[in-house]
Amino acid sequence: MKIPYYPGCSLKTSAKNLEVSALAAAEKLGIEMVEMPRWNCCGTVFSLTSDDLMHHVASVRNLVRVQEMSENGSVDTTNKMVTLCSMCFNTMKSAAKRVRENAEDLVKINSFMDTEPDYNGNVQVLHLLEIIRDMGFDKVSAKVTRPLEGLKIAPYYGCMLIRPKEIGIDDPEDPTIGAQLFKALGAEIVDNPFKKVCCGAYHTVHNKDTVIELAHDILTHAQEEGGEAISTSCPLCAFNLDNRQKEIKEKYLKFKEMPVFYFSQLMTLAFGLGEDACMFEANYVDPRPLLKSKNLL
Repeated sequence: MKIPYYPGCSLKTSAKNLEVSALAAAEKLGIEMVEMPRWNCCGTVFSLTSDDLMHHVASVRNLVRVQEMSENGSVDTTNKMVTLCSMCFNTMKSAAKRVRENAEDLVKINSFMDTEPDYNGNVQVLHLLEIIRDMGFDKVSAKVTRPLEGLKIAPYYGCMLIRPKEIGIDDPEDPTIGAQLFKALGAEIVDNPFKKVCCGAYHTVHNKDTVIELAHDILTHAQEEGGEAISTSCPLCAFNLDNRQKEIKEKYLKFKEMPVFYFSQLMTLAFGLGEDACMFEANYVDPRPLLKSKNLL
């Protein structure tokens, strides 16, 4: 399956380890993610103000790129796109929903983009985890050559992947898609009661102390339940939970570091695709000592 792929800004810079590992894992599953030409920032985040249409032009412009790829036959799918970043997914799916359900908004946005073809309002925004779930987790298990046996993973979902309900990919109160994936990879699943608590998001810029408190709670609750590592699909969550551990240790002297994986890194590892595809060296807390202790590296 060839499907238009929207990378977004972070995956070309600070979250390169998410992109590289996800592309490798998807290819192993027979999914060819074809990067969209001329993509731009999604506009992070989706504006909830009813008269703020300009804020959605960036997302809709990307949807036009998908529409063009569907029309010129460069992909197998029709009016579908795949994303990896939870923030980009939420922003663009929300924008797509708004203009699909409001004809007047669609007309106005098309008038703003007078140098672009008109957007028809039909593009479906998908997260890679949705595509994998629809394929069936048995297909994932069939590709595993190095089961993640003995590795205790606490899936973390955060906000943008599961909320609001009409946008999210799973039950916002009790999401399980990550647990199902990691079970298919052979890992032991730990249920973190803070798996859907916000990491603090952009407060990390101007209110770092709040993020330190939230990240500490999320990580320590996972550890208290027996988790050895935590997973995410959001570059911002990864920064707050991974990179902010330096500040957490300074404030909480008893805190012990905990590796934070992208879901795709664990897939790539279990598929036996090699450390280059996993890009563990880009993680702030080095996960390799833990993986070596489990005979996974």
